[in-house]
Formats: sequence, C-alpha cells, structure tokens
Amino acid sequence: MDVRAATEQELVVAASRGDHAAFEALVSEHRTLIWAVCLRVTGNQNDAEDALQETLLAAWRGIGSFRGHSRFSTWLYRVASNAAVHQSRKRRDIPSDITDDQVVKPEFTQALADADLIQLALRRLPENFRVAIVLFELCDFTYADIATYQGVGIQTVKSRLSRARQALHAAIRGLDE
Repeated sequence: MDVRAATEQELVVAASRGDHAAFEALVSEHRTLIWAVCLRVTGNQNDAEDALQETLLAAWRGIGSFRGHSRFSTWLYRVASNAAVHQSRKRRDIPSDITDDQVVKPEFTQALADADLIQLALRRLPENFRVAIVLFELCDFTYADIATYQGVGIQTVKSRLSRARQALHAAIRGLDE
C-alpha cells in the first residue's frame, strides 16, 4: 500500500491489520499535538514522554477499536489525554519543567507557551477543568467530544470551560503579582 496516497480510512484499516507504515502515517501528522497534549496535561516533561509512549502503544494496540464515528485525530487525542491523565495521577508531586522551546505551538498553544506563568496557572486548575480546556483549545474537541470523554453533559462542559478560563485568568493574576 502506498501510504502517501491512501485515505485516512484506508490507513486505519491497514494499521488495524498490522501495517506499521500505515500506523506511522496516521500518527505522524498528529505527533506534535499529541506531545503538546501530554505535556500540558502532565505539566512535566518526563511524565509527558511516558504518556506519549503510552499513547502510541495504546493507539497501536487499540487501532482496531477505532470505529470511524469521529475523526481519527479526535480518537488519538482522547487516547493521549487518557494516558496523560493516568501518568499525572501516578506522580502528582513532580514539579513542572516545561520550557517555551519544547512545544511547537499552533494558535492557542502559542499563547499558552509564551510564559511559564501559564503552565503554573494550568497546574493550579482542577484536573477536570485542565483536561477540558486543553482538549477544547489545543485539540479542537467539540463540546460533545469533551462531554463524551468526561462522561458529563454538554452544559457541564460549557460550565467547566467557562470556570476553567476564569480560574486560569485569576491564577495568572495571582501569580503575576
């Protein structure tokens, strides 16, 4: 199979049959954002590396469970978020060591990574707020995607995002003073 000419669906089918090249083609375009999700959720480079490795292994092992009801990227970011949350729960006492040059930043991530202050503020958010805002702003999850992922209603997601933004702004003001 020529992975360069294959559609996403063809790559998923090939990867689920054990085609490593197809799997690599699927994840390669999302690798930077997967890394950013892991880094932002864990707040620690070592944990993010572990979460990224867990993500890739879990995605490889679970590619057959991807049913195509959402975009592949949505499924993959969900796997990454799960791995990052799992990793951060294992080691909550590790301080953040993220520097601005370690994340390639599209739009919102560019603003997030401009200062360590943002990372410190993110770490102060409750986990469900932090995950919701990272998935929404970084991964382009819809309210429905986040609601499904977090097992809550869409209105709860909207509320969490609003409260997360307010808490983020308050934390930034508090840290900045």
